[in-house]
Amino acid sequence: MGNLFDLTGKTALITGSTRGLGFAYAAGLAKAGASVILNGTSEQHMDKALAELNAQGFNARGFLFNVASEEEIERVFSQLDAENVHVDIVINNAGIQFRKPMLELALSDWQRVLDVNLTSAFLVARAAARRMVARAAARRMVARQSGGKIINIGSLTSEAARATVAPYTAAKGGIKLLTKSMAAEWAAYNIQSNGIGPGYILTDMNAALVENKEFDQWVRNSNPSGRWGKPEELIGTAVYLASSASDYVNGQMIYVDGGWLATL
Repeated sequence: MGNLFDLTGKTALITGSTRGLGFAYAAGLAKAGASVILNGTSEQHMDKALAELNAQGFNARGFLFNVASEEEIERVFSQLDAENVHVDIVINNAGIQFRKPMLELALSDWQRVLDVNLTSAFLVARAAARRMVARAAARRMVARQSGGKIINIGSLTSEAARATVAPYTAAKGGIKLLTKSMAAEWAAYNIQSNGIGPGYILTDMNAALVENKEFDQWVRNSNPSGRWGKPEELIGTAVYLASSASDYVNGQMIYVDGGWLATL
């Protein structure tokens, strides 16, 4: 059977991957042998991320595009098509947060969070899956000989809510059922669609929460592990879901949260 977790020869596109958890996923997949394609909106962050990966000898390239823009996504995939680059793995990681009570929440802010956190996952996965299916048909291969991997990044808020983050909670709850919908429709093409639900992780997005002594103490007290998670602690799950080790796992959300959801 060989190494079930070996990603050599595979190409992975990771959205929102120039820093934070996205960069951790990209580095983890690259270490497992994959060629990685980064996505972001900052040229400065992109240059830094690529330099770090390339300095380690990994095969990495990047595209600056808006993950909520169907036109920009198609432009990138069309360029990859022209170069005969096939995306085998997608990690839909791009996300933003916006904290405000619902009574004060503007529709534009609600829509912006849903577009980046939920709609983008549909758009990017659809673009990749269309090509995965087309390649299988062109080669006239049976399902088990083709396919791909879609990994959608959810959250603890895929299961539970907190005040002031309604758009994010709605989007991440949507990610959970979007993942199941992808599994229901694409499993026949040997495309496995699964999700990762990170717990409270030490990232730039959570910097304000980490610095809030009261919230920091709440996280430590409410988690059976008694601490925040580290970005690198998500890599194993990402590599598993991207590899042939998970070929019969479909439509699942795996929470990497230190046991937080297991407690009352």
